[in-house]
Amino acid sequence: MNESIKEQLESTFKAVVVNILEDSRIVVDVKKEQVLTVLKFLKDRNFDHLALVSCVDWIEEKEFELVYILTGYMQGEKEYTGQERLHLIVKTRISRQSPQFETVTGIFQNAEPYEREIHELFGVKFEGHKRLTPLFLERDYEIPPFRKDFDTRQYVQDVFDKIPFVENNDK
Repeated sequence: MNESIKEQLESTFKAVVVNILEDSRIVVDVKKEQVLTVLKFLKDRNFDHLALVSCVDWIEEKEFELVYILTGYMQGEKEYTGQERLHLIVKTRISRQSPQFETVTGIFQNAEPYEREIHELFGVKFEGHKRLTPLFLERDYEIPPFRKDFDTRQYVQDVFDKIPFVENNDK
């Protein structure tokens, strides 16, 4: 099964790098221009559950890595098949300087809150996304708070040191 998926991906797409990590995980490194096509290709082969979208900040390389984890829904009633146990991890890198990427909500509708979260916490703009509104945060930040150059100590000092101290007046 794993070798079959690997061969299909490598024969269909140029410049993809497919690594089989273990029985249940395959990592697919893709150029950013191919991500939507690869995701659609995999969905058409019954990897129809987008389990997670995440982002990694590679500050030294001045890039973000977007990570899409796909699995298949259980087809039978009692036992998982080999494909249903398989996790496909599709990765791509984008510029950290101007982080923009196309939304994948046209392929996987459930990517909507993940993309909102990544936009809010890392500053990645997903073009074509209909609702990049805040999901978690109550404040505006100069630098999105999950970026590695976000200074947590300075933020705490700026925000919380301004709160007056309340003394305990127990007598």
